[in-house]
Amino acid sequence: MPAAYKIHEHTFDMVVVGAGGAGLRATFGLAQKGLKTACITKVFPTRSHTVAAQGGVAAALANMGEDDWRYHFFDTVKGSDWLGDQDAIEYMCKEAIPAIIELEHYGVPFSRTEDGRIYQRPFGGMTTRFGEGPPAQRTCAAADRTGHAILHTLYQQSLAHDAQFFIEYFALDLIMDADGACRGVLALDMSTGELHLFRAQGTVLATGGYGRAYFSATSAHTCTGDGGGMVLRAGLAMQDMEFVQFHPTGIYGAGCLITEGVRGEGGILRNSNGERFMERYAPSVKDLAPRDMVSRSMTIEIREGRGVGEHKDHILLDLTHLGPEVIHEKLPGIAESARIFAGVDVEKEPIPVIPTVHYNMGGIPTNYHGEVVQLRNGNPDEVVPGLYAIGEAACVSVHGANRLGSNSLLDLVVFGRAVANRAAETVRPDGKQAKLAGDACDEALARLDKLRNANGGTPTAVIRDKMQRTMQADAAVFRTGETLSDGVRKIREIHASFADVKVSDRSLVWNSDLIETYELSNLLGQALATIVSAENRTESRGAHAREDFPERDDTNWLKHTLCSVAEDGTTSIDYRPVHMYTLTDDVDVVPPKKRVY
Repeated sequence: MPAAYKIHEHTFDMVVVGAGGAGLRATFGLAQKGLKTACITKVFPTRSHTVAAQGGVAAALANMGEDDWRYHFFDTVKGSDWLGDQDAIEYMCKEAIPAIIELEHYGVPFSRTEDGRIYQRPFGGMTTRFGEGPPAQRTCAAADRTGHAILHTLYQQSLAHDAQFFIEYFALDLIMDADGACRGVLALDMSTGELHLFRAQGTVLATGGYGRAYFSATSAHTCTGDGGGMVLRAGLAMQDMEFVQFHPTGIYGAGCLITEGVRGEGGILRNSNGERFMERYAPSVKDLAPRDMVSRSMTIEIREGRGVGEHKDHILLDLTHLGPEVIHEKLPGIAESARIFAGVDVEKEPIPVIPTVHYNMGGIPTNYHGEVVQLRNGNPDEVVPGLYAIGEAACVSVHGANRLGSNSLLDLVVFGRAVANRAAETVRPDGKQAKLAGDACDEALARLDKLRNANGGTPTAVIRDKMQRTMQADAAVFRTGETLSDGVRKIREIHASFADVKVSDRSLVWNSDLIETYELSNLLGQALATIVSAENRTESRGAHAREDFPERDDTNWLKHTLCSVAEDGTTSIDYRPVHMYTLTDDVDVVPPKKRVY
């Protein structure tokens, strides 16, 4: 049966799946190192979701006041609620400085200070003197369109370095060999309906997060975690999936992101009494507390009846005191978004906001080189040959249980660059690739055939809607054993209902019905891993807040969750130790203590 599909075969040294910030930094880095590189992406590169990142990218450049990468390291460990791997965090914070200077040299149009240096603004959880000093101005910004500026620059650099792009190609499945090594990826050219096998010495997954598993998210509709879905189908585990970040300020009703940079520039959250309530929850940093804390504080205000509006179900973000000059120069995109999506003139009235799903701390487990690792034969750090993951798709883990704002653009750039450096050491340009087994693609083709001809009773959109509403209700800002066990039962049923999916379009050319069904399948595996891992973790840490277990429990839970999901929805859980050590003696390990601001 699969023989009916003709496959075009390509051979590259490296293939990158995804053309967001991480994918493009890896693509041009690999091409620059002399490796023959392909980048396959389901949307045009500059439409990738990195384009939506607003506030900035963290690096301790000290352009606007005192700073040190060691302070950044401390803040990131504390922000992660001690679930971050301290070797990877050291690598990221130290490499941040050269990586951002490189971006500047590549042409990123950062905003400037009076003396021409990169402009930096304060962001939540970023402090000086190991948390003892005032907030750090560490977040390098291009007005409030930083992701847009970085993405366009990286795409231009990729073209300049002769990387080959395969645009509007959808990655269907990883091609793994009998020894568990990744040998490439099978993709569908959506415009022609033809299949392409990309054989490579290394496959880099830079496919972004899976925010669309939830009903209300700041993520684009393309954020369906395709890399994670493929990894689960390859029998590998995902790490720390219970940690889902809610951004405190999504526009009420639209979910559209309002950057933390607004609060960095002096914006204030107010309840129905007009009170600046964050003073009660985080007296030292107020509105610039880490995102998990601000989201919970807002939720508590709403629960206790101090919410705003007809249903008392949201909060106000007040910029009116900042003045037109600051808004026009530093936050022009936000003024525009508020006008379009909330009908608000930010110079005269506050923006209605609500915590909205924003970022996945969990993902494909990797080391700080971007190599995918799994727990095998008692070794928690065994590298999966030929497979890499970077960006939001990966879990390095530099963000642990909670990501600090402006560390995600940094994560993209630093680890996209790290993969290129690692491949330059381990991959031989035009190296001979072992012969693929004749049936290497059979499983992926059988799956394609099955989904394309799926004739059940339930349309894709119906299953997706049920999944999103269940995740929104039962894997939310606050969680209890009761809501989680109910959620696990429902998501298991929804996952099983995928067997009854109906695809109406049988063609292969621009078949959005088929593509959305693949995306749903990728989302379902990760939704299940998320809620099962959340029910399993009986403590509160970072973004995972259990009302029935309100305290962090380092004795039992200072460890990474590994969750795998079989085709039939069976889940199994294992653990990896958190790396409580640094790479060098340049910085000391931060021992766990209570996380207060």
